[in-house]
Amino acid sequence: MSSSFWFMCDRTESESGPAARVYCFPHAGGNPRSFLGWQPDLAGVAEIAGLCPPGRGRRYREPALTDVAELADAVAHEISVTADRPFVLFGHSFGAVLAFEVARRIGHLPDFRHLVASGCSAPALLPTQRVVEAARLEGREFTDAVGFFGGLPPEVMADEALQELLLSNLRADFRMVAGYTYRPAAPLSVPVTLINGLDDPHISEAGLQPWERECLRPPSRHWSEGGHFYFDGRSRSVTDILRSLLSGAPEVGQPGDWHVELI
Repeated sequence: MSSSFWFMCDRTESESGPAARVYCFPHAGGNPRSFLGWQPDLAGVAEIAGLCPPGRGRRYREPALTDVAELADAVAHEISVTADRPFVLFGHSFGAVLAFEVARRIGHLPDFRHLVASGCSAPALLPTQRVVEAARLEGREFTDAVGFFGGLPPEVMADEALQELLLSNLRADFRMVAGYTYRPAAPLSVPVTLINGLDDPHISEAGLQPWERECLRPPSRHWSEGGHFYFDGRSRSVTDILRSLLSGAPEVGQPGDWHVELI
């Protein structure tokens, strides 16, 4: 794993060799490094690995991929050749869509144990009209449109120069999601968990229900106080669930039937 350029890890934790790994897929425009702040919550249990695709972060000189399916193919291949322990996929918002598509491609791997989708309606309902419309916008109009989803600091919302500097990746990700085409396929054989904020304005029961068609077993659902970014400043709203899933993981090659209580 240490040789993979696709994922960012805490080197100290990586050297300690925890029993499992959580591959984390950021939201649109998100920084994979932000997931490393969760590592202390999972110390000794799992290594956090934040996805860093071409064109982002330390890979900014590489041509970015612009298609969800193409990116999912590349990530699935990387996980297939580097995974060396049981692992879980966690994705938030856009990252949940990408994690879902990767999960479809690596369902045959015996160490793949769980998909955790956060802040995301069922893939069959995506992209939403709001995302499609926002992806067409530029400048201040784009900033105002994506402000609905939250996560943009007030200083960025107020400063157009900062927006031009910082929001190019966010705009590119919105365009990638807007071009996403859902295709029906066999349901996932791994367990699926959904985590959402109680006050998330664009997650509804109707939006979550079709997730059941993507799973052999109904997904577990968890609700946390907060909006779309319910985990900001409250990492344990996610990491407590991850720890429970990993602690209850069956041995390699054995079927799982895991459940944790609502938070």
